[in-house]
Amino acid sequence: MTGIDGKVIVITGASSGIGRAAALLLAGQGAKVVLGARGGDELEAVAREVRDAGGSALHRRTDVSKRQDMAALVAVATDSHGKLDVLISNAGIGPISMLAELRVEDWEAMVDVNINGLLYGIAAALPIFRRQGSGHFVNTISTAGIQMSPTMAIYAATKNAVRTISEGLRLESDGKYRVTGISPGFVGTRFAESMTDAGVKAEIQKRMDEIALAPEAIARAMAFAIQQPDDVDVGDIVVRPTVQN
Repeated sequence: MTGIDGKVIVITGASSGIGRAAALLLAGQGAKVVLGARGGDELEAVAREVRDAGGSALHRRTDVSKRQDMAALVAVATDSHGKLDVLISNAGIGPISMLAELRVEDWEAMVDVNINGLLYGIAAALPIFRRQGSGHFVNTISTAGIQMSPTMAIYAATKNAVRTISEGLRLESDGKYRVTGISPGFVGTRFAESMTDAGVKAEIQKRMDEIALAPEAIARAMAFAIQQPDDVDVGDIVVRPTVQN
């Protein structure tokens, strides 16, 4: 299937930021979106926003770090629409800090959401894609995994894990599904809210306020990859502000 119209697309982290922008853009181009996020009220508001604009949206409160939640979210798509065309694994957190601070709980949370959340999505969607003989994984990564900086070690490690898993997934596809990794730079989202180090949080938020892209820039990159014919696999896209090093 070429294009976006009629595709069933599951999006995690859909209550704000990039996930919300992707939901609105893709639904506006005819996709049937199924939205997941931890924030139930905000998630419902995004689904309503999509429907008010004339689009199709279902939603389910979802914690991607729980395998059963990801399985249930994918089931909403297949039970309601009879198929799944795209899984956008966009949920992620970044409570970054210097390693010497030993914020071990933050490290564990990043592994749970950024890596395990991706894996649980793969576990839910991969059998469907192989059975259908088609499908598309779109994984949100980060430029933090391309250029290292202090405080980013664990976060970048989780994102590079996503990069590695994505490439392994692509190599095993046998042409039955596609895999796209999208690495955003600074984007105007609520990313800093998950940070527990007040100093780092203020620094990151300041930089975001100065140079961040609108989330719609990343949503357009997702749409570009999704709308390609089934025999075209867009592997990696990096989208960053022109002034970002």
